This record gives sequence, structure tokens and C-alpha cells, in this order.
Amino acid sequence: MNLVNEKIPKVWLTRAGKYGSDEATALDRGLAIIGFKEIPDLSASLTSENVLELVRNASPGAPEQRIRNHASQVGAFALSMKEGDIVVLPLKTASKTVALGRVSGPYNYREIDGEMRHTRLVNWIRSDIPRTEFHQDLLYSMGAFMTVCRIQRNDAERRIAAILSGQHDPGLAEELTTSSMVETTDENAPVDIAGIAHDQIVAYLQTRFQGHDLARLVDAVLCAEGYQTELSPLGPDGGVDILAGRGILGLDTGSLCVQVKATSSPADVTIFRALQGTMQTFKAERGLLVSWSGFTKALRQEARQSFFQIRLWDASDLIQAVCRIYEKLPEEIQAELPLKRIWTLVIEEEE
Repeated sequence: MNLVNEKIPKVWLTRAGKYGSDEATALDRGLAIIGFKEIPDLSASLTSENVLELVRNASPGAPEQRIRNHASQVGAFALSMKEGDIVVLPLKTASKTVALGRVSGPYNYREIDGEMRHTRLVNWIRSDIPRTEFHQDLLYSMGAFMTVCRIQRNDAERRIAAILSGQHDPGLAEELTTSSMVETTDENAPVDIAGIAHDQIVAYLQTRFQGHDLARLVDAVLCAEGYQTELSPLGPDGGVDILAGRGILGLDTGSLCVQVKATSSPADVTIFRALQGTMQTFKAERGLLVSWSGFTKALRQEARQSFFQIRLWDASDLIQAVCRIYEKLPEEIQAELPLKRIWTLVIEEEE
């Protein structure tokens, strides 16, 4: 079977605001919404040359490279995307999750919250996929500093189509060698170095801290934060992985009940409610639910009602906590998770 010639839909990376400001609107209304607000309606542009001229007229005095870069992105959004193509939206407002959908309509310059915006109709099929479901090479492409970018290298189209259908990332097919790959825009775009480093840490932790070892890492973080803890032994935990308290004896105000889930699927409301019951059993004032693969939308909505009692940590939250107090972690944990702080140049996202 020649996987290169299979009729697989194109895959497009899109973003919804530098800080994710348009993400909720996009998902709620079934749209892809991109920036470039200074560029007017592209509906009458039939060719890439038309788009380039329009962008040049809208950006007097801008460097030619920037003009061509923006024209290639909005041109791809308006002209190259076709109905049935897959859209990838890495979410910035939902704790490192990814939304996948299919283009379901043509380019439309429409009013969104009082502003005219560049949009496409999208049927968002999966809106809360944990980044951990994607292998590192796909995450690398998603880190491109572009608002619109075709993702193609490393057999990405076949693999993302599989994830969209509910399967796991099948990885790079053996039939595809380096010589058979086509150079595409996701090869050339500058990438988010910090995001890539984060994803590498996620992948490392996923292989080195599975099951009870993930609870052991959370326990070490809490100890470094000043808690006195009791970690449940390996095996059935009775609904609680860690009991933690403040003060020398752990008896001060602020008792904490922690449940850690290292499963490959997002935690649902049944797990959240189980933690609430466990908190009552142990008379804990606060709760912490750590789920490596994140949380379902229903759980997050229900958790808002317990904002002042329970906190949610996904993989990204745990890594942020680890990085914040890394120097205070026990030597054995640092040996298992060797990290080094570095400085890198901040590259602004193209929009």
C-alpha cells in the first residue's frame, strides 16, 4: 500500500489570537478565526497574486518579507483550505489541549463581536484532546510561530486523521522514508522553543513516571512546597494518593487530599465526585486532582462550583510546579528528572 498517494485531507494549523482570545468564540460558533485585522475582505481575491497586492496595499511601508509572509498565511486560509480539510487548533486557554475539526464552509469576512474578521466554518469534532496524545514530532509542527500553516511532514496528515477519528497517534509509517517526504511550510516556520522544551519534558515524564511514580513526583513537589505528606503505598489507595498538611506536624490549617491519575484519557466527573467524597471521609479542607491527560469539559464546568475547595492539575500544571521548585526537590528526583534552566530569544508569533 502506498501511503504517500492515499487521498488523505490536508491538515492546517490555525490559531485564534496571540493569547487565545478568540478560542471560545471559535469553538462555540463552529469557526476558525484568524487575526490580520488590518487586512480587508479577501472574498474577491481569486489568486495568490490578488492577495499579495491587497496585503501590500493594506501595509504601506512594511518590509517586503513580512508582507509576503502575511499574504501566504491569509491566502492559504482564504484560497487553499478546502471543505473536508482538517484544522488543528492548539488551545492556549484550556491547559495544553488541542482541538481538531473539519472545514465545513468557504472563507467568509464576517462581523464577530463588533469587528470584521477572517473566518471559515469548521465542525469541531474533538475540542479537548490532550497534547500527550500526539507524538513529539507532531507537537514540533504545532509549535510553529504562524497563525496559518499547513502541517504535512512526517506523515502528519494520515496520523492526525487517525487521532481525529478517536485512535492513538499511529506514528510514522515504515513505508515513508526521509527521501519520500515533501518540504512544506511547517518545515520552514520558526518554532516555539519553550513549547518544544515543555513537550519534551512531558514525553520524558510520561515514560519515566508512570502509575504510582507520578504520585511520588507530586508528593515530592508538595514536600518542597512546605507540606508534611503521607504517600499511599503501591497498590489500591482507597481513593486517596496523598494526604498533606501544613505546619511542623502537618496539623495546621490547610489540610489537603490529593488524587493522582496517570491514565491516557481525561478524567471525568465521576473521578472529581469521588475526590469530593474522599475529602469528606478524611475531613480535608482542600483537594487536589492531578490528571496527566487533563479533564473533560464536563468536569471543568462542575469544578467551577468548587473553585475554593479543589484545584485541578494537568500535565502542564504539574510541570510548571516542578520547574518552580526544582532546586528544592530531593536529589533522587532530580537525578530521575534532569533539567537545566536556559535563556532563549523570544520570537513573536506571526499574525
